[in-house]
Amino acid sequence: MRAELEALAGPLKGSVLPLADDLISIGREPGNAIALFDPAVSRRHCQIERQGEQFKLTDLESRNNTLVNGIPVDVRVLQPGDEIKVGASIFRFLADGREDTSTSLRMRDEPAGASTVVLRKEDALYLKTPSKPDRLPATTRTVRDLNALLRISRAIGSIRELQPLVDQLLESIFEVVPADRAAILLVEDGASEITSVFGRERRNRSAEPVEASRTIVNQAMADGVAILNNDPASDTGFPESQSVVLRKISSVLAAPLDVFDRVIGVIYLDSSDPRTHFDEGHLQLLTAIGGAAGIALDNAKRLMWLESENRRLQAEINVEHDMVGDGPRMREVYQFIHRVSASDSTALVCGESGTGKELVARAIHRNSPRAGKPFMAINCAAITETLLESELFGHEKGAFTGALGQKKGKFEAAEGGTVFLDEIGELAPAMQAKLLRVLQEREFERVGGTRTIKLNVRIVAATNRDLEDEVRKARFRQDLYYRLNVVSIRMPALRERRDDITALASHFAARYGEMAKRKIAGISPAARSCLTRYDWPGNVRELENAIERAVVLGSSELILPEDLPENVLENASSSGETAIAAFHDGVRQAKKRLIQSAIEQAAGNYTEAARLLGLHPNYLHRLIRNLQLRKE
Repeated sequence: MRAELEALAGPLKGSVLPLADDLISIGREPGNAIALFDPAVSRRHCQIERQGEQFKLTDLESRNNTLVNGIPVDVRVLQPGDEIKVGASIFRFLADGREDTSTSLRMRDEPAGASTVVLRKEDALYLKTPSKPDRLPATTRTVRDLNALLRISRAIGSIRELQPLVDQLLESIFEVVPADRAAILLVEDGASEITSVFGRERRNRSAEPVEASRTIVNQAMADGVAILNNDPASDTGFPESQSVVLRKISSVLAAPLDVFDRVIGVIYLDSSDPRTHFDEGHLQLLTAIGGAAGIALDNAKRLMWLESENRRLQAEINVEHDMVGDGPRMREVYQFIHRVSASDSTALVCGESGTGKELVARAIHRNSPRAGKPFMAINCAAITETLLESELFGHEKGAFTGALGQKKGKFEAAEGGTVFLDEIGELAPAMQAKLLRVLQEREFERVGGTRTIKLNVRIVAATNRDLEDEVRKARFRQDLYYRLNVVSIRMPALRERRDDITALASHFAARYGEMAKRKIAGISPAARSCLTRYDWPGNVRELENAIERAVVLGSSELILPEDLPENVLENASSSGETAIAAFHDGVRQAKKRLIQSAIEQAAGNYTEAARLLGLHPNYLHRLIRNLQLRKE
């Protein structure tokens, strides 16, 4: 009896694990036959033992129990369809006689035609253990093929990036096999659909669309065999291969890309020249190339994923997650984050633009049990409605023009983590309805897809609009507002927490001083006075921009009032106390007289005037502009 475990959830989700051995152990230790890197799983959690035609599951005194169909068990004889829960992983036990759930793209169990040659891995000459070299035929072609394999292995072994690796591999294949077209087709772990296609023609070395026989490709992937066919159009073994007829293909060759008995894709070659026929030597050679290239391609894919993940993590590290300020309004924000982080409830963060709503969302994620999972942020106002749906839910291949392959959306990519929807008030009515269903049912379909995907993410939304007012004006769905507004907070504007302005300004001055490689000792008392009296309609973002400007344009170790934007200075002078305003006005008038005197002495030469004043010419020009001396 053939039996398998289908992984429905957990780190192995999507995988199908055969139960061929007499005893299969499951646990956290790498030495287990099925190793689950999950802290909720014991080192040796449970085992499945074959006893004749039955499979017995035994819990090995695990810390968190082994559940079968939701019930903790010590010993259980498994029945087809039983669901086994080990930590966060769920496996379905499948045995002979189960319903066939494979897709229409999988290979059917029917005999190949008369003109088809199938080569299994164990029969491939160049993949056998070289303990008996006399098994290889001592021919010129064998020597040539071995030399070609050596060259290809050396070439691809030194390349780490996926695209250059594929380019080199296709180039090398054209040198040793007389094919008109060649393609590398890759699948993701646990998937059966092709997700990456790299194709090329011999005469046109630029990337080309690939038309491959689905039946041949699926058989090579499903059975892990290499296939040679020199008459695919008339072969009864390939009844679905209409593409080979339409394109008058005379010869087809396909070999699986193997990585430790796991097929990650297929090398596919064909020829339209009736004078060109692939032979069994080409079949043996391509099988060996697939065995050598599979590991290199898999390593390149994993390296690409690691680099992408590293960039994502570096970006999160470089973004300022921590909020600055210790006033009473910010203490309320910190308490809110502390209270809601432990739950999975949807959170709504309101407030004016630039108040730090995304920082609150990131802080909620970082302090939650989901901290080790992805944080995906998307601005609902920055993407058109059509693209936003694809961005959130993903799309299937061919769902719309330009959808060349399957793509996962933000919700699917954030599985187990948090999705931050910024500017939620800008959603179009159609997207509001779709988001409501996601929040209610915790499931969705990709654009152009029919398969329902279960969702395990936390939603944090943010808006600078008054959603209650938007509901009254029928611009925002009331039911969606109630779903979003489970727990909510309004971020205070900067003018409502003036006590934090100095701390924020000092924080930004230190950061941008380091970035600009300038020593910034601090902010002068006069400049601090100007900052605290300004209302900051752009909130923290406007303050950050003002301090960055002051650091870049300033010439002293202290940030001075004249380094600040004109609107900040004007507001400070007009709204300040009488004595302070009079003092600053006197300073401005004294600066004007000094500059005017120096310009007169220099006969209008600004460079000479700057030298007389001991200033840099650029600084003098900025003072003239700030003091409005140009007209005078």
